[in-house]
Amino acid sequence: MEVKKDEEDQLIWKSEEAAPESMLSVTVGRVITTLLTARPRKLHDAVSRFSQDPKRTTSSLLASLEDSLWFLHKYVNDAAEDKEAFDQILVPIIEHSWKNGGQAMILVNWLFQDDLLFRALATNLANIIIRKDDRYIALGWCILVRNLLEYETSITQYSMNGIRERYNDVLRILSSCMSQLLSIVCKGSALQDGFELPSRLSLSAADCMLALAEALAKKVSSNNPTSTSNGSSRPVTLVPASSTGDKKVKPASKSSEVSNLEMGYLFWDHLEELIHLVQRLLAWSRKSRTLHAKGLEKVLKWLQEIKGNYGCFQDEAGSNILKTGVMLLSSCWKHYGMLLHLEDSKFSQHYKELLDQYLSGIQYYTENHTEGHTDSKDGGVETRKFFLNCLCLLLGRLDSKKFESTIEEYGMQISRVLLPQLHCTDEDVIDGVVCIFKAVIFRPSYSSGSSVTDTRLMDSVLQLLLQLLDERDGTARAVVKLIAEYCSVSRDSQCIQEVLKRIASGNVLQRRNAVDVISELICISSDSINELSHLAWQDVANQLLECLGDEESVIREQASSLLPMIDPSLVLPALVRLVYSSDERVQSSSGDAFIRVLKYHNHKVEVICMLLDCLSNLNRSLDLPQSTEDIGEGSKFDSDRVLSLIPEWSKSVQDWNCLIGPLIDKMFSEPSNATIVRFLSSISEHLGEAGDVIINRVLLHMKGQKDRIDESYLSRWESRISVSDDSLKMQQSLFERLCPLLMIRMLPLRFFNDLNLSVMYDKLLIQGIMHGCGDINNHDSVAAFLLNRALNKFEFEDVRKLAAELCGRIHPQVLFPILCSELEHAAASQDILKIKTCLFSVCTALVIRGRDSVMHPVMLKIRKTLETVLLWPSLNGDEVSKAQHGCIDCLALMICAELQAPESFASTSEKSSVLGKKGDAASRNSILNYVIHKFVYNENKDVSTSKLGNENCALEAPVHLSFRLCMANVLISACQKITDSHKKPFAQKALPCLIRSVEVIMQSDIRAACIQVLFSAVYHLKAAVLPYSSDLLKLSLKALRKESEKERMAGAKLVASLMASDDMILGSISGALLEARSVLSSISVTDPSLELREVYKKLLMCMTST
Repeated sequence: MEVKKDEEDQLIWKSEEAAPESMLSVTVGRVITTLLTARPRKLHDAVSRFSQDPKRTTSSLLASLEDSLWFLHKYVNDAAEDKEAFDQILVPIIEHSWKNGGQAMILVNWLFQDDLLFRALATNLANIIIRKDDRYIALGWCILVRNLLEYETSITQYSMNGIRERYNDVLRILSSCMSQLLSIVCKGSALQDGFELPSRLSLSAADCMLALAEALAKKVSSNNPTSTSNGSSRPVTLVPASSTGDKKVKPASKSSEVSNLEMGYLFWDHLEELIHLVQRLLAWSRKSRTLHAKGLEKVLKWLQEIKGNYGCFQDEAGSNILKTGVMLLSSCWKHYGMLLHLEDSKFSQHYKELLDQYLSGIQYYTENHTEGHTDSKDGGVETRKFFLNCLCLLLGRLDSKKFESTIEEYGMQISRVLLPQLHCTDEDVIDGVVCIFKAVIFRPSYSSGSSVTDTRLMDSVLQLLLQLLDERDGTARAVVKLIAEYCSVSRDSQCIQEVLKRIASGNVLQRRNAVDVISELICISSDSINELSHLAWQDVANQLLECLGDEESVIREQASSLLPMIDPSLVLPALVRLVYSSDERVQSSSGDAFIRVLKYHNHKVEVICMLLDCLSNLNRSLDLPQSTEDIGEGSKFDSDRVLSLIPEWSKSVQDWNCLIGPLIDKMFSEPSNATIVRFLSSISEHLGEAGDVIINRVLLHMKGQKDRIDESYLSRWESRISVSDDSLKMQQSLFERLCPLLMIRMLPLRFFNDLNLSVMYDKLLIQGIMHGCGDINNHDSVAAFLLNRALNKFEFEDVRKLAAELCGRIHPQVLFPILCSELEHAAASQDILKIKTCLFSVCTALVIRGRDSVMHPVMLKIRKTLETVLLWPSLNGDEVSKAQHGCIDCLALMICAELQAPESFASTSEKSSVLGKKGDAASRNSILNYVIHKFVYNENKDVSTSKLGNENCALEAPVHLSFRLCMANVLISACQKITDSHKKPFAQKALPCLIRSVEVIMQSDIRAACIQVLFSAVYHLKAAVLPYSSDLLKLSLKALRKESEKERMAGAKLVASLMASDDMILGSISGALLEARSVLSSISVTDPSLELREVYKKLLMCMTST
């Protein structure tokens, strides 16, 4: 027990009153000094010869002890008659108690012989601890009172009967101080390293309380045998009955029994104080006396049960029940109180005798219960629990040296007595035995193999314990804890190997118990440093991994929950492989364990890096199926199975900032590792939480890429034939330039929407755009780097494409002015590569931002440039035609975006813009109307604008046929790309105009193209064409009679598309199907085209079957 010592061992002689010293006070001081400094033998002789002589007068010198005693007696007698305080006498006596001299006890014993003086002196002694708030006086008081209480049982050469004759009265008077002592105990703790430690005063106060309680308990049960059963009042003895012989006990007198019962009730009244005292003792013992603390926990629980079981019987009807509780409390407290003392100089003299007594008691009641001789309902369980508690308290309070010697002497006997207790069905008994075994048999000092006796004792106990792992009962649960404790302190792996053998056993109960041992061992190891070697832990990990395929779901679940608590380097690589097992049971359990491992270590980036390395190594392994039996024959590694589990883990991550930075660094250091990219993609929804970290690291990395790519470099890259060092370096360079772009690709759009984010858009770039000079060079921002990579002529194609895609995410106020300018210059110089790049970015922006993009003011200029490109002559498959296909897709996406309702997208245009307000020119010029008009209008003005219903779209310049066909392809592409929610508005705006146009268009190629557009509309728009289905059928039948083969083929496709539509459309055209059948029957034999005749016949067959 550690004690806070801040008091000095000295006498304090002081008076708290301000009155001047009188002659009497000086005389009293001299007298008491004389008596307390006298030799104990001389003082005792003087007291023995003392007689009250009325002829004596006060001497000024008081030269002899007899005179001092006479003066003291007269002074105390006068003070008692006048009912004055005894402070001048008691304070020096109390303070003298610090010296542990016998003078104070001789004087008190002498004064207590007088009835009048005893009552006054004892009452004043009890009151002084309450009246005086002085810790030095309080400390001396506790020492004096404890000596006084223990005087009755102490052997002293200065024996007198003053204290013994009035011992009961002393107890009654001093017991009133229990609450004050408890207050001192509770206030005297100090925290150190999270543990409570007592001060010197609180320690003495606690011992004083224990002495008071113990004295009361002994008085109650002095004429009663000990009872320890909560459930019965049957008396039992603390030692076997045979040891008492045939001696007859003399019955106690009636008056003595009444007196003792009165003391019992007085003791019971202080039960609550005892509970609080034990709580404080428990708090003080937790740091350095764990076994003693365990005993205190049991005592505390027992006291609370006593209070609950008997405390409610206070009336006369329940007096017998309460009397039973009082007797039970006092009987057990005689031993508990003695074992709880913090300081006890006599303990070392008789602790072995107590140890023998407790072991004999346990053995006696166990044997009687086994042989059926006991008459108690619980088989003596409560009595055994009492002895086990005493054993914990006794062994737990021994110092280390005495503990070692005791165990060396009693170790075998303790193990023989305690092992049978493991078969007890009571949890408290088993728990007590386990605690004692852990402290006595499997203590850490044994792991060093300090002696042959130690090792022999451990081995013998271990073999007996292992045999108890064959059943699932309370005994097995206790043995599990003990074996785990042994494994945690043992330096060799023999024990753990024995446990692992049982995990591989065919006996389910053995396997479950062995897994429980591992579970307990892991819990112990997580709280302290253990002796298990790395190899032993690897064996444990391997066996738990095997358990993932166990036929018992309980074992699989337990193994899955234990694997995360083992070093991940021992389990993660194997777990990754098991996830790919062909055994569904193993695969499922491994997946669950895999997620748990990651969640358990979700703050450790090194574990994630370990996982990535495992996946990368497996990916590079060419003989994976042969490297493990768990992966089925012919299986192919696919990291998606593992990566599909990552989102579940990602939900448990609390702080992404600490993980993302190192992961990005790993990605940049291994740019060719696709596994890292796929991993980051699987957690992309969480990357926004660390977006600032990502953007800053990416920008810093891109700034550091100083290598420039020129034409010769690209030429060597594109013309590479074989793998060489140079090509490998170029490939590495490609990956290095792709990595930051891939990282940006995973960021949410909101980072691109913030124009005030300096790392995304620097001020110089924005100011340049505002002044019409959107230079993308020499700017330190992510947007500038993306535009530079996308529009740079000398760049890897993969890098350029990815950068162009990412440019589509840039805020429209920054992106479109730059792309418009770049697109115009590219069209003027016919730079096809840059045109395709710009178109790709515009298309991406249209898909991402929808209506916000198409409504931008510069979109009119972009559309004008697209028209210029579409008017270029081209050949099928050349670079110009590829650029024109890009223009067609771009216009189609413009139409799709235009049809979106304003509320469909979070409008970035509503946000404050540093680039000025947009015009409304785009809102006045429909892209869809523009495309339709360009499609159906020609230089011969064969279609009037009035017939088209659009007065604002007429153009003065003639339109080339190829351009008009491009517009048809735009409409077809729009039909393919339009979303379900916008199909109906598209049909409403486009189909009526196109249907009317077919009737008046003069050029057959354009009519055929228009019917082809309508065919695509029916095929892609589905139910949206229902209102126009009859007109479309009529139009298709007319087309079948045209001279142009293209028109007839387009008409046939339109009929087929209508007939393949849903029931609603078929119902709407059912009335005209008879005419259609007639037309088809006629032309199926007259059409000059063999191909068309076959088509017609198939259509007729469909109509007939319908």
